[in-house]
Amino acid sequence: MILACGRARGVAVALAAWAGCGAGAYALAQAPARSGSAQQTPSPRPPEPWPTTSPTPPALPGAAAHRAEYTVGPGDILEIAVLGNGDLTRTATVQPTGTIALPLLNEVPVGGLTISEIQRKLTSLYARDFLVDPHLEVHVKEYQSQFVVVLGEVNAPGRKVLRGGSRLIDILVESGGFTPRASGEVVITRAEGSFDGGHKVLRMRLGAAFSVADYLGLEMPLRNGDLISAPARQYVTVEGEVQRPGRYAIEGDLTVTGAISTAGGLTRFGGSDVKLRRIEPATGKVTITKVDLKSVRKGHKPDPAVAPNDVITVPRRLF
Repeated sequence: MILACGRARGVAVALAAWAGCGAGAYALAQAPARSGSAQQTPSPRPPEPWPTTSPTPPALPGAAAHRAEYTVGPGDILEIAVLGNGDLTRTATVQPTGTIALPLLNEVPVGGLTISEIQRKLTSLYARDFLVDPHLEVHVKEYQSQFVVVLGEVNAPGRKVLRGGSRLIDILVESGGFTPRASGEVVITRAEGSFDGGHKVLRMRLGAAFSVADYLGLEMPLRNGDLISAPARQYVTVEGEVQRPGRYAIEGDLTVTGAISTAGGLTRFGGSDVKLRRIEPATGKVTITKVDLKSVRKGHKPDPAVAPNDVITVPRRLF
């Protein structure tokens, strides 16, 4: 746990340039000062770490246990040194056919192999016909065959090269960390293969208090073609007879009563006949839903979930 805490501090510093083992990347993204009074733009509540979503982040046992060895592909540049035989040492580019050209061996297929597999293969080929007890060292000089795409509220979105053992935290740091508008949620869409349970999409939220689950999630290895998105915070407006009217960030599965509670609850004059106003993004159609708070509290009526840009109006109670 001490090790995890120390590495978490490094992660936090890299993501948002703010040290402290008790602060996660989400908290760092919220750090810039907010303008306006607290009455008009109250600070959003920090989310609970890892809200219930499907699938949940994998329970990874440790960094060394889940780093898959890199497999080379077209465009990768390899450095191949034959010890004691400098004339055979080469820098070779993996061709679109997945082969490299080497002295004596000509074209050798290496696409889809790991570095250790390539080293064993070349050692065997040289030993079979040309050298006695050859010793080779193979390294990737430039990674050019595998990429992920990062979109959304990061400072440097775009296509990022995957290197050996690239993790989510590596790519987020390379992307400059989150912007102040980031929600703290990260969505990974897998193009090749799937996550545990056959899911193609994984959602995770970095908690305000940096937890072991956050740490393990950031240690997740990425695959070629993964799409990583950092959505912006979405807001709901609560107006009328509540203690703190204003806009509030939607965290998790926020409902009408939850939004009202976030706004401090009803005033002494607040009525129970609440209106939920929503504009459908696709059509622009405005719908107004009446919510009876008394019926919701008694369990007679459902508590509607809020959507981005909803407006909840609490009327003044008539005496």
